[in-house]
Amino acid sequence: QVQLVESGGGSVQSGGSLSLSCAASGSGYSTSGFYMGWIRQVPGESREAVAAINDGLTSYTGSVKGRFTISQDSSKSTVYLQMNSLKPEDTAMYYCSAVRTLGHVTPAGLLIGLLEGFRYTGQGTQVTVSS
Repeated sequence: QVQLVESGGGSVQSGGSLSLSCAASGSGYSTSGFYMGWIRQVPGESREAVAAINDGLTSYTGSVKGRFTISQDSSKSTVYLQMNSLKPEDTAMYYCSAVRTLGHVTPAGLLIGLLEGFRYTGQGTQVTVSS
């Protein structure tokens, strides 16, 4: 099993910043076997892959490029999402995911894996951006 514990999130005004973190643990988790990322979902809408990181390779959905930064600690067991210049449309529940790695993955593949790959997902943390 893999456990993912998210922290951060909250409420901020448009233009502000928030930081999320997610720690992975459990007997089923290995840094070589999984990559990590973030998805978000607004009630009534489909999930959206936001950002992913795998061995230093990062990938972002277009709407957050230049504003969000995903990173990992040296152990690769904790992933961070620094969100700057937040907009009301960034309001969503944000979920951390650990996705099983299947060989070489392209940046686009990293995002697809967040939605379709064999993955574990955390409980989520709410991000609310007011205008």
